[in-house]
Amino acid sequence: MENLQALAPLQVIWSYLKLHQQPGKADVIVGFGNFNDNIARRAAELYKAGLAPKVLFSGGLGRNTTRLFTEPEAERFAKVALECGVPAEAIIKEDKSTNTAENIHFTKALLEELGVPHGHILGVHQPFMERRIVAAMGVYWPDQSFSVTSPQVTIEQYLADAERQGMSENAAISVIVGDFQRMELYAQKGWQLPQEIPEEAWQAFRELVAMGYDTQLAK
Repeated sequence: MENLQALAPLQVIWSYLKLHQQPGKADVIVGFGNFNDNIARRAAELYKAGLAPKVLFSGGLGRNTTRLFTEPEAERFAKVALECGVPAEAIIKEDKSTNTAENIHFTKALLEELGVPHGHILGVHQPFMERRIVAAMGVYWPDQSFSVTSPQVTIEQYLADAERQGMSENAAISVIVGDFQRMELYAQKGWQLPQEIPEEAWQAFRELVAMGYDTQLAK
């Protein structure tokens, strides 16, 4: 990590946004699309551990992948999952969504259209998106039984993986800072369930913004 000064406040935000839920049996695993192909690897790992009979990847091109890729997130993730040993017949692709709300709405519609059982969904997202996706599910699909996990990586590993996939360290940290800001902003807009945010996390957020990690802040 280049800017070691940013590590301490980043760890505070990371720890707050990550829910540390233990993955268990589900009817379907849903990998939420973005640039990080480790989500597909984590979904494949959970599938091969026998936690669900189907894996659905949700994602077209969103705010952080439009400039990086031309192929929908779901298509990229499906290819990674196949390479990891998930059979093609176990993979479902939703390749039109462009944001979290659409991920949820389009996933729900596709599962119902295909008649895929989804009594319990095990979601896979970025470590710092765990709390946000649970809060969004509470608004857009409140009656759905849902839990979430993420690639089992440290901040340093996450940043190295982001750089491997074409995102600079500054941009990757800015995405985390922007997602933290959206915890309160999107709750105010009615797009997520409100969450209690400790002052320690707000202070860490302000420190990172002051360091210049502000390019992903919502206006």
